[in-house]
Amino acid sequence: MFDLSGKAALVTGASGGIGGAIAKTLHGAGATVMLHGTRKDALDTLATSLGDRVFVIASDLGDAGACEALIKSAEETMGHLDILINNAGLTRDMLAMRLKDEDWQKVIDVDLTAGFRLSRGALRGMLKRRWGRIVSITSIVGATGNPGQANYAAAKAGTVGMSKALAAEVAQRGITVNCVAPGFIATAMTDVLSQEQKDRIAQAIPLGRVGTPDEVAAGVLFLASDEARYVTGATLHINGGMAMI
Repeated sequence: MFDLSGKAALVTGASGGIGGAIAKTLHGAGATVMLHGTRKDALDTLATSLGDRVFVIASDLGDAGACEALIKSAEETMGHLDILINNAGLTRDMLAMRLKDEDWQKVIDVDLTAGFRLSRGALRGMLKRRWGRIVSITSIVGATGNPGQANYAAAKAGTVGMSKALAAEVAQRGITVNCVAPGFIATAMTDVLSQEQKDRIAQAIPLGRVGTPDEVAAGVLFLASDEARYVTGATLHINGGMAMI
């Protein structure tokens, strides 16, 4: 079950906690994996830990040309691209009344538009081969909203809508398009919070704790596998019950 042997996957944002866990999980299931991110040193370290069937490329997905080049590189390096994981993202948090246009646009460019460009590029090969998996990492805030994150929430909600449209367009060609929406997940970004802050957050989660990157990765593995061939246009919420959607 969940055997990805012979499949080739591209994971963006693989230098982060969730992206790294996804890459490890897909690789552990037998996939050849291309790691993408902006911090090449972190990508190289991850690649070394995984061993064979791993490739590394670094670029800024805010650039349209970089998105096109990334898909081309993945296809040429691995021979084909079966699985695209749109995980790369960033935040520029600020209350809406103070949010600068450039900070709005940067988040939209990387968190939404890059995912579309990569999906569009990846679909060309997937359509020819009549098999493919696209999984985009969104967020609980794309469904619930969050003060100070109008740009991020808009990008993540947009990714869900985009994925549903793509799913409807390519379903008859053996390609599924889905989303995974994490809640509060323990990563390097959350390590800066005080224990009091972490405890307060945990109290708002019915399961009583924050999630782990591996738990998010497990959901991605399912959606990337052949076992999920009848699941498309869906959003899998992994949030411990923080928002029961």
